[in-house]
Amino acid sequence: MISHQRNPPQAVIFDVDGTLLDSVDEHAMAWVEAFHDYGHRVSFEEVRRQIGKGGDQLMPVFMTREEIEEYGEPLESERARIMKDRYLPLIRPFRDVRALLERVRADGKQIALASSATRDDLDIYKRIANVEGLVDVETSSDDAKRSKPYPDIFQAALDRLGGLAADRTIAVGDTPYDAEAAVKAGMRSIGLLCGGWSAEDLKRAGCIAVYKDPAELLALYGVSPLT
Repeated sequence: MISHQRNPPQAVIFDVDGTLLDSVDEHAMAWVEAFHDYGHRVSFEEVRRQIGKGGDQLMPVFMTREEIEEYGEPLESERARIMKDRYLPLIRPFRDVRALLERVRADGKQIALASSATRDDLDIYKRIANVEGLVDVETSSDDAKRSKPYPDIFQAALDRLGGLAADRTIAVGDTPYDAEAAVKAGMRSIGLLCGGWSAEDLKRAGCIAVYKDPAELLALYGVSPLT
């Protein structure tokens, strides 16, 4: 689980959904219902495997280019409405999320959030996760042309961290898309199993270490790649 490093990280970039928040099922259900409203029959399991991507990467899995051009924007708006009205009240943080970020900050490291959510949604998610006041910089889908697994959101976070070298940062996420984006951005990544992917999936995508959830990463902080 431990990777020896030449340079200890100076910053940690956290994904949000599935990493800090137990929200993957809710996002998947919102997409399923929105697709259904526009005549697309997709299963919960199929959609859940795509959560972690932004809408720009998720919709092409289930829709043709012509369909996306015709009604992709209203479908995604419908998904956002369903998420806010039906599922947002159900979202909770994973155990020890705030304590983990406090530990990272106490260790002298900068903290960034890099999410495929919109900027407005990210503000809400920070409140739910109870991490306000602990985050130095944040990037969202509004700051990137392409969402994960492309590296744009992580690269934007690096820029906001003052141009910190990629090899002095570690990304923490719950999906292969996070790991793939981190690798493309030149940084290492830690995987968390709480989003529903297997350790094998995460390691195959590039994670150098895998933990059950934020609580286990906190408990093993001293022997983790974060140090």
